[in-house]
Amino acid sequence: MVSSFIVTGFLGSGKTTLLLNSIKEHFKDKKIAIIVNEFGEVGIDGKILKNVYSEVLEISEGCICCKLSAEFEKGVTEILQKYNPEIIFVETSGTSEPFPIFLSLQNLQISVEGIICVIDTKNFENYKEHSTAKYQIGGSNILVLNKIDLVDEDTINKVQKEVKAIKEKYNIKNVLTGEPIFKRYAIYRAKFGVLPEEVFKGVFKIEDILDIGQKVYPTEHITEDSFYQRVIYLPEDIDFKYVEKLLSNLPKNIYRVKGIVKTKDIPVPILVNYSFGDVTFSEIPNYEGKSFLILIGSNLEDKQLIQLN
Repeated sequence: MVSSFIVTGFLGSGKTTLLLNSIKEHFKDKKIAIIVNEFGEVGIDGKILKNVYSEVLEISEGCICCKLSAEFEKGVTEILQKYNPEIIFVETSGTSEPFPIFLSLQNLQISVEGIICVIDTKNFENYKEHSTAKYQIGGSNILVLNKIDLVDEDTINKVQKEVKAIKEKYNIKNVLTGEPIFKRYAIYRAKFGVLPEEVFKGVFKIEDILDIGQKVYPTEHITEDSFYQRVIYLPEDIDFKYVEKLLSNLPKNIYRVKGIVKTKDIPVPILVNYSFGDVTFSEIPNYEGKSFLILIGSNLEDKQLIQLN
């Protein structure tokens, strides 16, 4: 299982700086691939990234979210085959929306851990009415107010209020049900694009998930592994609706959930990937262990975090 993050945001918002700083700070021990979508003939950001990392797919002849969607998936597949990365970062063009990229990555069976929208707090007033900026915010579940060192507190609060209003209005919805795709989102403030560890906490390889789930814990359902992480074991005789209900009622202090569950109405075990309100499932055959979920969040000391019955 390969994980990914999408970094979006309007032109000049600080996407590349955030990407570089985040990887250097939080992923020193991971094998990373970076995919840059550049709109225009000169891929400046791509050249910067090539000086730091060896694998960059730079697409510079159009918009990654429409004309080049097929080429994008082909390029990602090539990186997976040649480089075998643990995590992929996709930096979108400042003129494109992130959601089609999210769909392409899911189509390739790549776990999307978060869609990060970088917002230029200093210059937000100048581009906030642009439709692309609105859909970038609406299509993301991690919103970053960047460059807060360049403005005063009143401006930061004003921009945050406006971003929340845009998010509520332009939040991506399921065309069939009308329900939001991302039921939750988080807002962070940043200088030079530096984000806290919690944004990236819990990005596990499949071997890590299996290892955590197979550890021997006390008999109680919820066991503390660290301040940020807890493991719960699920009852044996459950159906898929039970799992869906459990995930839809998580408290806000839990922002990621990983795990493997076996249900009586689905013939194969299911790999669960929950990130800031969005949840995806995939099959994981030949798993014989217990059903479990790894909770990643803050203030996880309370053993009544979720109700299992």
